[in-house]
Amino acid sequence: MSTSENGSIRVEVESRYMPEHSDPSEPRYVFAYNVSIHNDGDEAAQLLTRHWVITDAAAGIDEVRGPGVIGEQPRIQPGACHEYQSFCVLKTPRGSMHGSFQMIRDDGQPFDAEIPAFVLAAPEVSNTMLN
Repeated sequence: MSTSENGSIRVEVESRYMPEHSDPSEPRYVFAYNVSIHNDGDEAAQLLTRHWVITDAAAGIDEVRGPGVIGEQPRIQPGACHEYQSFCVLKTPRGSMHGSFQMIRDDGQPFDAEIPAFVLAAPEVSNTMLN
């Protein structure tokens, strides 16, 4: 699990390889990831947009930007957590992801919550870490 904390927001991410949706002969490697966004502060915050940087082992980089997460722009109360699952497809058996959520506090103050870097790795390379 990868964890990052920025101010009052803590983001945790866990990833897993999905062999049932992958086909190395194409090449197509599918990874699911679970994201937990914890509000450890004293003020509610709403997630407005996301920015992901996805890197594969061949140094291919894909950036994804958009509103909310899986069609939602959750408002996270103090002490609460918002969780969701998503996936990505790589052309290599390993890669990494990181990024940020653009958020706003109830007082109108915008801020970025960092999404920690985490590794995507098929089992045969699960011990290989990317920088």
